[in-house]
Amino acid sequence: MATSTRGDALFVLDPLRLLNPSADSSYVMITEALRRGYRPYAVELAGLSLRHNEVYARATPVRLAAPRAANERPPLVAAGDPEIRAVGSFRVVVMRKDPPVDADFIIATWWLDRARNETLVVNEPAGLRDLSEKLAILEFPQLIPRTYLLRHAADLRDALRELGGRMILKPVYGFGGRGVVIAREDDPNLSTLFELATRDGEGWTIAQAFVPEAKDGDKRILLVDGEPIGAVLRVPAVGELRNNFHMGGRPELTELTPRDRQICARVGPFLRDRGQFFVGLDILGGYLTEINVTSPTGMQEVNRLRGLEGDETMEARFWAALERKLDS
Repeated sequence: MATSTRGDALFVLDPLRLLNPSADSSYVMITEALRRGYRPYAVELAGLSLRHNEVYARATPVRLAAPRAANERPPLVAAGDPEIRAVGSFRVVVMRKDPPVDADFIIATWWLDRARNETLVVNEPAGLRDLSEKLAILEFPQLIPRTYLLRHAADLRDALRELGGRMILKPVYGFGGRGVVIAREDDPNLSTLFELATRDGEGWTIAQAFVPEAKDGDKRILLVDGEPIGAVLRVPAVGELRNNFHMGGRPELTELTPRDRQICARVGPFLRDRGQFFVGLDILGGYLTEINVTSPTGMQEVNRLRGLEGDETMEARFWAALERKLDS
């Protein structure tokens, strides 16, 4: 690791013990910060505070643990006791708290609003609040499957008929594939499915046209500052509807098609204008299905499939673009 320092970087995260050294993008973002000579710090949401108009974080310095075996990726651990730090003492704040986007997450974005007056914050908090990962796609109606936001069973039945008797239901605040189901007109449990999806009409659900190519997997495209830097195909396990890695999906090598590049060219500037620096687009059968702005993953899968090392890795490209912002 580099011995010189380029300043301190604060990562807003879930607990360090939950970071998977072999899978999490946040892990390689932090290890790349170490390689480049930054001092990384971690803070959980409970460690964020405002003291009148001053912004503070109970930040813990982070280091790599000593490896216990050859070729092991060691975990990230605390390098010292937590420190109450003014946020302006960090060169950058990287928001990487996993969903759900709940009340605590929204409050954290208000903290980030204040923090961005003191230092660089990625992704921009207004975009984290405003861009629903399931519904922001509606900005691009020509690029997406037909999509509805509904909460009444009768409306869902109407949508199902309009969509030819088959559709996908997604929780509005869902993540990692949790709660995604397929609704079929001939399913005897259809009424129960609608009741569960809407909590008996007390909440909205997203209904989306079923894309037959789902069986072949969906493509996660990583964008940095509006430009695609890599992609991975997520293929569902046998007998599984969902292709998320958390649900057993396997990564496969893929290339960007002309359609993928068309989608990126349309969506990238929109995201850049809203300060969404690191984003994961999900593309299924040539349709844009989600815009992931909270804590998209996929870096490590692309690195492994491509055999990327050093300055060619996804995390290195992330930091190279981030440094251009820091130095501008």
